[in-house]
Amino acid sequence: MPNATAGIDDLINDIMLELYTHPMSPCAQKVRIVLAEKRLDWEKRHVELAEKENLTPDYLKLNPLGVVPTLVDEGQPIIESSIICEYLDDKFSQPELRPENPYQRAQMRFWMKHVDIKVHPSCGALQWPLLMADKLKQLSEAEMNAIIDRVVEKPRRERQRRLLKQGYDAPDIVDAVATYEKTINDMEQALSAQDWLAGDRFSLADAAMAPYFQTLYQFGWTEWYLSRKNVASWYERCMNRSSYQTGVAADFSAEKLVDLRRKGEIPWRKIQEHLGAG
Repeated sequence: MPNATAGIDDLINDIMLELYTHPMSPCAQKVRIVLAEKRLDWEKRHVELAEKENLTPDYLKLNPLGVVPTLVDEGQPIIESSIICEYLDDKFSQPELRPENPYQRAQMRFWMKHVDIKVHPSCGALQWPLLMADKLKQLSEAEMNAIIDRVVEKPRRERQRRLLKQGYDAPDIVDAVATYEKTINDMEQALSAQDWLAGDRFSLADAAMAPYFQTLYQFGWTEWYLSRKNVASWYERCMNRSSYQTGVAADFSAEKLVDLRRKGEIPWRKIQEHLGAG
């Protein structure tokens, strides 16, 4: 029972949240950034995606989509990362991560929606073959298909089939490269007049977008955004926040980054080919 004279930070820290998460998931990373911005205590529930723990019956009871993250608060599961972020900002109002200005708040939601419907599937196409495909390829074709058949959402299921067969020559990669390139260009323009995506302070929009640049950073594809000075400065500001350091960077040791950048070398050549063709 919290002390009646405890400060608000003490009261907040007495509330334990559970987050079903994976260190490499950008959707989980953005929720972890928000949790860190709010200085909230939470309990980690690791979901091993390579072992398809996200498709087990127990996990599907929590999250019928079979993805991470899932937040559990007082026994109630909340799914979909952007909804989780807004839930946390509703329940734990300080520091507020949504602009007061209605137009800026609309811009925040525009970027969050863009991440959800455009950037996230593009990141999935670029990252999935490097992190998940090798383990599946060790199985027989029947075993491999049986696992992919369990993926809940058809677009994600069929994308994984194409990526397994075609790798970085899959049409999903071409589309993903084009989406990232347009996003970076649009951000460069938006950030020419302000420090953050939705105005003059860090918001849920920045928390949502930053993990998708972690993907570029961890695989050694930094040239992609470093050529745009406003975007490069924005991402540096994101990375320098303590919330990013604890919510994202802490999961990437120097040895892990060396391994990921080695894996990213050949795909980067294919990405450059697609950029040149565009």
